[in-house]
Amino acid sequence: MLAHRTLGLGSALRQAAVRPRNVALRAPALRNLVARRSIQTESLPPSAAQGILNKQRLLRPSSPHFTIYQPQLTSVASIAHRVTGAGISVLLYAYALAYLVAPETFSSANVIETIAALPESVKYAGKAILAAPFAFHSWNGLRHLSWDLGNFLTIKGVYSSGYTVLGATAVSTIALLLM
Repeated sequence: MLAHRTLGLGSALRQAAVRPRNVALRAPALRNLVARRSIQTESLPPSAAQGILNKQRLLRPSSPHFTIYQPQLTSVASIAHRVTGAGISVLLYAYALAYLVAPETFSSANVIETIAALPESVKYAGKAILAAPFAFHSWNGLRHLSWDLGNFLTIKGVYSSGYTVLGATAVSTIALLLM
């Protein structure tokens, strides 16, 4: 009886819940309280569950945050920091693996000789493509370390440090291009 009280069942429902099924409901009020509807079920093999789940996922709407939120310096800088870090890592590991596979082709002398033969515009474009992500990731990494120390955590501090990172990235990229 205590279990039924904790479930919050009223006295009429409590009596209906504990009454054996073969005993017919006598009071019309109790008959009205107990909803009767027939539910049909279909037995499916376990392998069909993945297909049903995939169909349900296709009907779900995508997250609206891509369309309703305006890009901000904070979110764009965070995404760019992750992308530049991943890009630099991929380039580093790809070059290291290529050097392991073909050390003669990727030796320092061969790389310098190949780059020296390129036109000046291609050299500057290549340097810019490598320097900008490296500079941004480095400066933004220092920004993240300053956050870990508890600095620049106000809205004003976050935005001022973000614009400082963008300015330092531009100056560093130009400096690396002129080297």
